[in-house]
Amino acid sequence: MRENFFDNLEQYGDRAALITESAEVVSYSELAGRADEIASGVPPRCVVFQMCRNDAESVAAYVGFLRRGAVPVLLDDSLDGVLLDALMDAYMPPFAFLPSSQTRGGDAIYGHGAYSLVRTGFGVGCDVNPELALLLSTSGSTGSPKLVRISHENIASNARSIIEYLKITPGDRAITTLPMSYTYGLSIVNTHLGAGASLVLTEKTMMEREFWNLLKEREATTFGGVPYTYEMLKKLRFGRMELPSLRYLTQAGGRLSPELCAEFIEIAERKGIEFIVMYGQTEATARMSYLPWERAKGKPGSMGIAIPGGEFWVVGGDGERILAPNRVGELMYRGKNVALGYAENRFDLAKGDERGGVLATGDMAYFDSDGFYYIAGRKKRFLKIYGNRVNLDEVEALLKNAGFDCACGGTDDALRIYTTAADLDALRKFVLERTSINPAGFSAARIENIPRNSSGKVLYSELERGR
Repeated sequence: MRENFFDNLEQYGDRAALITESAEVVSYSELAGRADEIASGVPPRCVVFQMCRNDAESVAAYVGFLRRGAVPVLLDDSLDGVLLDALMDAYMPPFAFLPSSQTRGGDAIYGHGAYSLVRTGFGVGCDVNPELALLLSTSGSTGSPKLVRISHENIASNARSIIEYLKITPGDRAITTLPMSYTYGLSIVNTHLGAGASLVLTEKTMMEREFWNLLKEREATTFGGVPYTYEMLKKLRFGRMELPSLRYLTQAGGRLSPELCAEFIEIAERKGIEFIVMYGQTEATARMSYLPWERAKGKPGSMGIAIPGGEFWVVGGDGERILAPNRVGELMYRGKNVALGYAENRFDLAKGDERGGVLATGDMAYFDSDGFYYIAGRKKRFLKIYGNRVNLDEVEALLKNAGFDCACGGTDDALRIYTTAADLDALRKFVLERTSINPAGFSAARIENIPRNSSGKVLYSELERGR
């Protein structure tokens, strides 16, 4: 029988589930009622496109669709209209939950706050696998039709593992720093609602004073961030901030440099809080590893160990398992949180489990003598420069540590470094002095901003497109 992670929300009764920017407090009982009301007009096993913000209506709709047995496709509400139309054409959802000002010609059948549930006019839908619970994009704001098919078991198993190792309690309050349409941001929603904790919902960014005021006023105990978040926190001098309610911070969504990791480990220790580094992918419903706080100081740069119920190993180019430490191979993972597979159109939604709980991550990694894992780079983020293999992630890390804001792309024998730095000669000189890259094999270009998606990840395709 299908397990729905949110079926028992009512058990937390009058506890605060959601706290909004306007200080509205929504209890768990109220959240369950709102969720069921929103989803009541949608048939079970029906695909629903849901445009999301970090607000009470979006969380209630998401919870309601899962409780109803519908299948939401979570999309950031800033997604370009042309890209949204292309996605709708690929999946033909009979229903959509949209801002009321953007119903796109659909027939509104229910309004909730600033949103409306609309009939899209696409008809009755298509066959949907009974295990399918949710569809998420891995591409941020690019509008790619490739979505990850996530099951109810994936959601439940991953959330419970995270609740266990982070020791999330009903007394915790997580303030939103990432879009809920992004797998890591959604994982924070799932885990805190699953533990009877509270979510402080805001669209404010860390660059706005209002965010920090809200964190203090609502006494948030935690927030999560991607590497870019922590780069910004360093610039904001987070170490000098007085935030007594914070209990721990989490980091995922990409590799944090060992230097920045060590800096935040020291800051956290000084503040009496925990800094938990993690690793995950949408294809594993969010998170696959964590670095236990008590081991963090001796392992800066490590992604840690597998979450409860998960298993890692690395394989060489021959596909054989690597048994010796400190040898780089492709990182493999096994666990109940591994998604069913991908979909690229509505006909793929009938597919079953294509992975059997095993994920080839596409990341290159190694483990040390203590069994802790480290990411070495992306399998596809390598170039050959005049016969020498160059790891683009390593070049980026080297330049960032030297103070150059940059992103790397290119093709074999043509590494391209995009930077916001004004002094390109200094960057070129640094590369020549600190690496063995052939000077004829790379170029540097100045751009105004490094393009990033709503979760802070670099949009490498936009860099290449803008050449």
